[in-house]
Amino acid sequence: MGLSLQFVGCGDAFGSGGRFNTCFHLTGETTNLLIDCGASSLVAMKQLGIDRNAIRTIVVTHFHADHFGGIPFFILDAQFFSKRRTPLTIVGPVGLPAWYERVMETAFPGSSGAAQKFALELVEIAAGETLAVGAIGVSAFQALHGPPGGPYLSVRVEAEGRSVTYTGDTEWTPELIPAARDADLFIVEAYFRDRTIATHLSLDAIEANLTEMRPKRLVLTHMSDDMLGHPDRALYETAEDGLVIAIA
Repeated sequence: MGLSLQFVGCGDAFGSGGRFNTCFHLTGETTNLLIDCGASSLVAMKQLGIDRNAIRTIVVTHFHADHFGGIPFFILDAQFFSKRRTPLTIVGPVGLPAWYERVMETAFPGSSGAAQKFALELVEIAAGETLAVGAIGVSAFQALHGPPGGPYLSVRVEAEGRSVTYTGDTEWTPELIPAARDADLFIVEAYFRDRTIATHLSLDAIEANLTEMRPKRLVLTHMSDDMLGHPDRALYETAEDGLVIAIA
């Protein structure tokens, strides 16, 4: 069994194309983690038959609902329905403990203080840092998706001799060059084809910098209706809900 990634959800915040919110499931011989867990992710995981109790780590890029809003559903499903007993680690930007309490209390008041039958560890990571979670390495890079500091991250995960980079939500930033360089899989937001806006990436911006990033495989995700309908989309490999990619 080699390393593989399944797109549990690859949509934007507003369900363009009828797609679920962002959530990627990375698995291998010793690896079982999620990258982001958007609001619709539990529904999507159940639809795909994913064993949530086997997931050891959730890596969060930022605290917007389409990337982080599924955490309360995941935690409470684990507590009351799937009867999780195995430890879970959530890795996220600085401020994670306060944001965890906030999202839990917003979704289900009183839930953040409920006793759990599994160990939960919240681990903060800042841009420029690399940390080890078991045998997995997680590196964080500064993304630009709103007010400075955000916090917003792009992430690179090293597991079983392979590397997976995800831009998160961001406008173009030179930070994406070291994040993506020579990655075995580069998952990149392509919200528009050629429209430059603050906070989101265009495919044009990615194309202009591909020779410096040199990813071994590139997959477009988080596409708006505009990009989903653009003819140039056919020139690239694109994410689909449920798609599984073997990372060779």
